[in-house]
Amino acid sequence: MVHGIIWWIVVGLIAGWAAGKIMKGGGYGVIADIALGVVGAIIGGWVVGLVGFGGGGLLWTILVAILGAVILIWITRLIKKEV
Repeated sequence: MVHGIIWWIVVGLIAGWAAGKIMKGGGYGVIADIALGVVGAIIGGWVVGLVGFGGGGLLWTILVAILGAVILIWITRLIKKEV
């Protein structure tokens, strides 16, 4: 359990950076995008695990993490615009 969370944090750092590059425009900056990437990666991994998808492997893990990070950054930017 703890090993899995640590893995998602490390992958989330990479995913947060990649998601920040994918989600160009007015953002929170590199550090905040990486932090959102870590949280998004953990949530993405948890959701994919609940749904039962899972190809396994490093590439699959990174793709899921990037997807979770992009979605989380997108949601936070929507909320930021409305406030």
